[in-house]
Amino acid sequence: MSHSGSADRSGRKDSSWELSPAMGFQGKLPSLLLLLVTWVQPGTGLESISYVPQVSNDTLAGRLTQSTFTLEQPLGQFKNVSLSDLDAIWLVVAHSDATQSFAAPQKVLDTHTPANFDRNGYYLTLRASRVHYEGGQPASRLRVLRVGNDNNCSLESLSCNAPLPGAGPYRVKFLAMSAKGPVAETKWSKDIYLQQARAFQGAPGSQSKGTVVIIAFLSILLAILLVVFLALVISACVGSTPVPSPAEQVRMRRYRAHHAGGS
Repeated sequence: MSHSGSADRSGRKDSSWELSPAMGFQGKLPSLLLLLVTWVQPGTGLESISYVPQVSNDTLAGRLTQSTFTLEQPLGQFKNVSLSDLDAIWLVVAHSDATQSFAAPQKVLDTHTPANFDRNGYYLTLRASRVHYEGGQPASRLRVLRVGNDNNCSLESLSCNAPLPGAGPYRVKFLAMSAKGPVAETKWSKDIYLQQARAFQGAPGSQSKGTVVIIAFLSILLAILLVVFLALVISACVGSTPVPSPAEQVRMRRYRAHHAGGS
């Protein structure tokens, strides 16, 4: 007897068998969708490098300024990564609050330049290759990266290392990319704060009038002292000039009269 059109002894049609395949497929559908989304999600399959970028510990002039900061180079961190010597290793500079939404780009486009920093929350700069970060470099070589050190590059150009636009905080990490897309990335650094310009703090409220009076009084006093000083200088100069005696004055007058008569 066929199960498809059968009825049980009570005369009711058994539909459990007919519905069970559909129910089974519906139960597997969420798992299949999840697998598909995971498979096409950008940035998956990236090798994670445990290295955390950090600001240089060396005593350097300009280690932190109002628009730049200096990083240690990630020496030897990419030696075991599947990269060629020509593949790019980028430095990702991001606003601290944009790191959670960052997704490694599949291609390096013009949209990842400093010109779009405010819109994207990050940009790529300081392109290098694995040979630049090889370990075992001579100790005499300066092994740092100065971020924001190029005042002449165009903000629309890739790898432009333009001055940073504010005090931060910023975070950075290194991203290795091949021709097929992103390959490996380091951890994000800790928050990096730049120096801030200190504005002159004027006297607040009720003290401002008193400050003006004091400044005016000092200005007048300084002017009086300057006048007195000039008077003393003039007096000293006049007093040091030799004055002719009365006899000399008489001789001078007589000389002039004799000369006038002889003409």
